Amino acid sequence: MHRVVPGLTKSSASDSSESVSADSVNSVEVIAPNFKRELSGVTSTIIQLIPLQRANGLNIVTMGPGLPAALPSIGWMSVPALWFKPRTRPFRIWHARRNNEMIAGILMRSVLRMRLKLLFTSAAQRDHKPFTKWLIRQMNAVIATSGKSGSFLKVPHTVIMHGVDTDLFHPPQDEQDRFAASGLPGELLVGCSGRIRPSKGTDLFVDAMINLLPQHPRWTAVMTGRTTTENKGFEQALRDKIAQAGLADRILFLGEVPDVRLWYRRMTLYVAPSRNEGFGLTPLEAMASQTAVVASDAGAYAEMIEAGTGTVVTAGDGAALEAAIAPYLADPAMCESAGRSALAHVRENFPLQKEAVKILEVYENMFDSGSKL
Repeated sequence: MHRVVPGLTKSSASDSSESVSADSVNSVEVIAPNFKRELSGVTSTIIQLIPLQRANGLNIVTMGPGLPAALPSIGWMSVPALWFKPRTRPFRIWHARRNNEMIAGILMRSVLRMRLKLLFTSAAQRDHKPFTKWLIRQMNAVIATSGKSGSFLKVPHTVIMHGVDTDLFHPPQDEQDRFAASGLPGELLVGCSGRIRPSKGTDLFVDAMINLLPQHPRWTAVMTGRTTTENKGFEQALRDKIAQAGLADRILFLGEVPDVRLWYRRMTLYVAPSRNEGFGLTPLEAMASQTAVVASDAGAYAEMIEAGTGTVVTAGDGAALEAAIAPYLADPAMCESAGRSALAHVRENFPLQKEAVKILEVYENMFDSGSKL
């Protein structure tokens, strides 16, 4: 999953911050642990949601490494305070998003008898392993990030799809947001974003571009995203194929760009060709930038794209992907119409604030019901 987190750098991350005073811990209502040092989609979700949730009046903090120092957090020295209920609630909620966070919550609640109830958010779109299923059954409440991920859960759950920050991701506003400012050849841009690897379907995108671009000379194709060491050979094979087709100046690898938001705004068409995804935010980010989308049905893509905003095809089907892209390249006005509809759709149904409010409703239901197992 891809989220842009403004202002987050390695130097701004805290390994073990204790920004909430010992006295203030007594007022903490919800803890959102982050037990992974490297930046991930889950970490980005926590970083973006907590300020919104606090703005909505919830006293929520995080705990763990790899987080901005400015984010309200507690450290392990504050754990003994969890034996006591907070000032305004009968218990605290421990909102886990990973297995190790569920394990820690179960130990604190069921072994150490701390005043906690446990919530888990599941994004996985596959059958869970037996141990994970057992962990999930120990939760007091469960959120699924899509209907598809919820279909793999064997417990009651609430579906709350991720949202996108519609202030960060917005339509073109000035000349720098136009494709012409990129200095690349052509007049119109089609692109995809994400790590260069088979699971992201980069090869499917390249194959489609090799077949289609000779028929559409106004278009240029780009791929933004990092290539890890183990996928350098994969990228090189794609570069060789592009060169053999004589399209090295029109199908370009840009690498990890400083600001992917700018490239969404420069694109007339965005393609999400993934073979598999957890959730997958890039189509929403593109749609919020007023860009038409063609996507596979990996992750939650099919649940976020509706008729008129883009096209969805079967994941891994290169021929179907190419056939879906072709009409957009042939008719840029079709892209413009879909982009306008996509923007309205995202602003109405997928603003990040809406996700924050829906999660807050789950918290309040847990507090109101006592969430007894």
